[in-house]
Amino acid sequence: MQTSLQGIAKRAKLNKKHRFRDLYRLLNEENLQDSWKYLNSKAASGVDRISMKEFEANLLTNIKGLVKSLKEKRYRAKLVRRVNIPKEKGKYRSLGIPTIGDKLIQKTVARILEAIYEQDFLSCSYGYRPVIGAKDAVSDISTTLVRGRYGYILDADLQGFFDHIDHRWLLKMLEERIDDKPFIHLITKWLKAGILATDGKILHPATGTPQGGIVSPILANVYLHYVLDLWFLKKVEPNCKGEAYLCRYADDFICAFRFKDEVEEFYIALVKRLNKFGLSLSPDKTRIIRFSRFEKGTNYFEFLGFEFRWGTSRKGKDMIKRRTSRKKLLASLIKFSLWCRKCRNFRLRAIFKLLNVKLRGYYNYYGVKGNFTSLQKFFFQALRILYKWLNRRSQRRSFCYNTFNQITKFYHIEKPRITESYQPV
Repeated sequence: MQTSLQGIAKRAKLNKKHRFRDLYRLLNEENLQDSWKYLNSKAASGVDRISMKEFEANLLTNIKGLVKSLKEKRYRAKLVRRVNIPKEKGKYRSLGIPTIGDKLIQKTVARILEAIYEQDFLSCSYGYRPVIGAKDAVSDISTTLVRGRYGYILDADLQGFFDHIDHRWLLKMLEERIDDKPFIHLITKWLKAGILATDGKILHPATGTPQGGIVSPILANVYLHYVLDLWFLKKVEPNCKGEAYLCRYADDFICAFRFKDEVEEFYIALVKRLNKFGLSLSPDKTRIIRFSRFEKGTNYFEFLGFEFRWGTSRKGKDMIKRRTSRKKLLASLIKFSLWCRKCRNFRLRAIFKLLNVKLRGYYNYYGVKGNFTSLQKFFFQALRILYKWLNRRSQRRSFCYNTFNQITKFYHIEKPRITESYQPV
């Protein structure tokens, strides 16, 4: 972290009510150059079709142009290119792709906001944050439910969260910590930027922030920090007779309560709270379930790609058993099959090198204790899919099973393994 950002973080930590001024001046050549190395080198181009390589070819000149337009208040956010990414059941997720220049400025602003709000965010928030992530949330849920006395789970999901963020409320929340009108106005430009839809029409959204913009994740976290996290900490927990627990990853969250009447009261209050800020729960993905160590095997909930169930350890102790969600396992295999189809004509050395990268990434996420069976299932199914597509490289079969097994041994295929470090409960 740069010295200026370290100073901001230190000030924010020491004084929780301090309002920062003169942040706009940090959008200078030095900070933009420093932020460049944090951008994805394979990032997609925006509406101007300028790629990362083309922008980098004249990096200093382009940065000077951006800084000059910012200083002279001539900067205008360009249209955001909309791309639809396929999801399960034929649905799509809309992503907004800014231009490379806008991405660079957004990254610099996001780092400034991160320095401020990382000192404010609560421990129940895990999404879009440095150092901590989804695996930490999974571990925390397991540990907390085992140690506490919880009987009911509210498994919640916000409906179209990124499309329904209220700009007026978001700016008010930012002004709690930022007293810099040009800086706030810059963020407003991105919120109001037009969207170039796939059919060529230009949309001007009244709410929301484009999912895919670099500054969007930190803005989303700020929004839910005030809407949900602080409200749960200051209003919900103190009024509960039993234990109450919240774990949130981006717009997905679960809440655990000891008593049934308290989780039902919270559900009603939550709907009202969200409506106040223009949000709503997804009826298909939100439910209250009985989840108790005294009723093992009857109920489970899914969160962050895992199924959570009560079970018993080899030593006879109560524990939370976790395994890969069936839906996520199937989605991963479908995605893997599409990759094999695309890459089947590569050289074998390149295919197996990429395969090991994919397997390591899969084990690093899903390799939690107790999930070895699911890892094995994915591994064997993935090899069967790869075998099928390698035999479609031509009209003649390329391999038999014995030859294929010898090749996998030669290229040292990554075997399933648990990657989660031990944490005593």
